Amino acid sequence: MPNVTSDTSTLRRTVGVWALAFYGISVIVGAGIYVAIGAVIERAGNAAPVSFLLAGIAAALTGLCYAELAGRFPEAGGAASYVRHGFGSDRMAQLVGAAVTASVAIAAASIARGSAQYMAALITLPEPVLITVLILIFVLIAIAGVRESVALAAITGAIELLGLAAAVAVGLIAAPSWHPGALLPTAWADWSGIFAGAFIAFFAFIGFETLANMAEEVRDPRRNVPRGIIGAVAASILVYVAVAAAVVLSGRAADAPLLDVFRGRAATWFAVVGFMAVANGVLVHIIMLSRLFYGMARNQELPACLATVHPRTQTPVVATLLAGALVLGAALLLPFEKLLLLTNALTLAVFALVDLALWRVKRCAGENAGGLCVPRWLPLVAAAVSLGLVVTEWIG
Repeated sequence: MPNVTSDTSTLRRTVGVWALAFYGISVIVGAGIYVAIGAVIERAGNAAPVSFLLAGIAAALTGLCYAELAGRFPEAGGAASYVRHGFGSDRMAQLVGAAVTASVAIAAASIARGSAQYMAALITLPEPVLITVLILIFVLIAIAGVRESVALAAITGAIELLGLAAAVAVGLIAAPSWHPGALLPTAWADWSGIFAGAFIAFFAFIGFETLANMAEEVRDPRRNVPRGIIGAVAASILVYVAVAAAVVLSGRAADAPLLDVFRGRAATWFAVVGFMAVANGVLVHIIMLSRLFYGMARNQELPACLATVHPRTQTPVVATLLAGALVLGAALLLPFEKLLLLTNALTLAVFALVDLALWRVKRCAGENAGGLCVPRWLPLVAAAVSLGLVVTEWIG
């Protein structure tokens, strides 16, 4: 491992708006849909596209709040920094940082565990071995440099999108008939399954907040970070609804719905794409978690060693190693379904606090002159929707 310096001046601003946009799309449109779509269909049935639409609306509301906050406070600490600015409390910022740490580590772990269904079609090795090797490889990539990590994530994201486009095409071709009405609920009782599916579907949208943590490595962050968040969330809604509709209409939904859409050699190739998509999610979550540790350490909320930056790669090496260790531990110790539920509950709770933080900032500091400015009512609605999804899951 390379030597580490205690220079904590700044991270390197090397990411432009287009690289950030593709990175954001690759973060959101990827592992979540490949991993969670089966659970959504199991809960919502043919109305799974409606579940993805509702989850997308919830993500978009909070995404707009993150976009304005990222423009106001372009800091690597992300949610923890926003809560500190909104509530003026270092203790609350530390609690949010701990919650984000847990949710991101669990999300990355669930993605790594979910990759088993795709890896099983390619490599015959024990699952713990495959997961360990996967996480170690991406820790090394994250240490190598942010430009390299973002470039790899963007390239992989393009491959993921091509794979999903192929799944949509094959699914629609295989569909016995196209009746959009078959995707809509036919009775009031169907909505309980739709809301339950939306809670799981929300996992597929987690990731837009990672763009806020990249703020100190983006050129002109006050303009480019909000653009990246908004564009990535909008694109993900369109893609997810289309994919869910194609899978349901094809009538081939099974334990691994996307993989089951294909047959023969095409299924093997799609397993490769699926594996890349899921693995890419592990990388981006490790990057986000390490930047969170870096930002909190610079604000003296975590040990100073986590803010050390390597002189050549300009990456927080110690923070990245810690992030990888937490993800690996969660992946090996917790069952898959519990990982999904814990991730969503923690993430939605953090999102609600971030939404309320923006509401308080707008009350105290006024509107965001020269940057993105959402209506004052939107943060309250976003917080209510996030908490509503959690309550719906508890009631169900």
